[in-house]
Amino acid sequence: MKRTMISETPEHIGETVKLSGWVSVRRDHGKLIFIELRDRSDTVQLVILPDKSEAMKAVKEVRSEYVIEVTGLVKKRPGKTESVKLVAGDVEIEVASVVVIAQPSEELPIDVSNQELNLQLETLLNNRTISLRNAKVRAIFSLYAILLEAYAAACRKRGFWEIKTPKILSSATEGGANFFKIKYFEREAFLAQSPQFYKQAAMSAFERVFEIGTVFRAEPHFTTRHVNEYTGLDAEMGFISGVEDVMVELEEIILEVLQSIGERGKAEVEKYTAAMPPVVAIPRILLRDAVEILKREYGKIIENEDIDNEGERLIGEYVAKNYGSDFVFLTQYPTNLRPFYSMPNADDPNYTDTFDLLFRGVEIASGGQRIHDYAKLVENIKKRGMDPDTFKDYLDIFKYGAPPHGGWGLGSERIIQKLLGLGSIKEAVLFPRDVKRLTP
Repeated sequence: MKRTMISETPEHIGETVKLSGWVSVRRDHGKLIFIELRDRSDTVQLVILPDKSEAMKAVKEVRSEYVIEVTGLVKKRPGKTESVKLVAGDVEIEVASVVVIAQPSEELPIDVSNQELNLQLETLLNNRTISLRNAKVRAIFSLYAILLEAYAAACRKRGFWEIKTPKILSSATEGGANFFKIKYFEREAFLAQSPQFYKQAAMSAFERVFEIGTVFRAEPHFTTRHVNEYTGLDAEMGFISGVEDVMVELEEIILEVLQSIGERGKAEVEKYTAAMPPVVAIPRILLRDAVEILKREYGKIIENEDIDNEGERLIGEYVAKNYGSDFVFLTQYPTNLRPFYSMPNADDPNYTDTFDLLFRGVEIASGGQRIHDYAKLVENIKKRGMDPDTFKDYLDIFKYGAPPHGGWGLGSERIIQKLLGLGSIKEAVLFPRDVKRLTP
């Protein structure tokens, strides 16, 4: 008999089906045994009746996280009518046979059947391979899967080609000290801090490109919003008339992605009693105006226009109250706070045509327009006290002609963290890596 997914069982009422999955919960009521079985699609209640002696014998030792295969009759649960579309929770399986496929070799370190799974973060992560089986934890990664799929679909719909760029580099992309060195045969190499240079190179050939890829940052942070390895959602687009084109494109994509999450992940979002962001135009606020808002509204003084985490949180509160948006673009960052390839603002070269996108008070994306003129780029590198020869391969992109362009880098895990109100970004990373954690 072919396996049926649990989500498909309402289509087979009155029929015998074969199901395979994990035992979430076992409950004994007198002579009856009830088992909650889950597979990748849903959960369903199994009922083992006392007259099914073989099935009773087979489940005698079955407990949580046993992997079993069952055959049984699909029946509507008492009180359910056919006037509404039935789901797996509206049916039950009257079990005829049970086969144990696998079982835990020792007692479970945590109770994954507990819906809330109220554990310390370290306990949750130290037991990651088993905590991922918890329904509420699984919901995080169900939404994350929708996020990745929706982002790719939104980019493709707008003519972006998907690319994959190298993660082992001969030099650090962004410079500075936040890079990981590795031994590459007889040479020294670096793990990619971003796909920036390569996506610009691809843009110069393909015009619009995007990547879903790993980013490494050797930053010794101990915060709820940083990890040292994360998945970036990057894009680069050519033939723009200015940075506003980039923000418009990103705004459309992020709102479309969240719409997909809200429609397809409604049940998972509800597990966290989270609210989807209101669909309104994302406001743009000059960074220097944001600094004044913080001073005027909250008495917070920002030095050198470099807004810290608390400043971002307060700006998020201000925008939610005054604009009704969970998002805000902070624009025109000072030149000294942005990479050498950032396009200087035409009216004031002390500022750049760049932005950060905040979601509920946390930066989730950075982007802007890039310098596409070869001579201007060389000049900018020299102004920073750097040697253009070390950027030869990068400069070749522009030596041979590149259109006006810009793009963004979007942190995928932060989106899920802020959407669900998770205490730490590490909860939204399958197997997080931080200063102290390299396992599991």
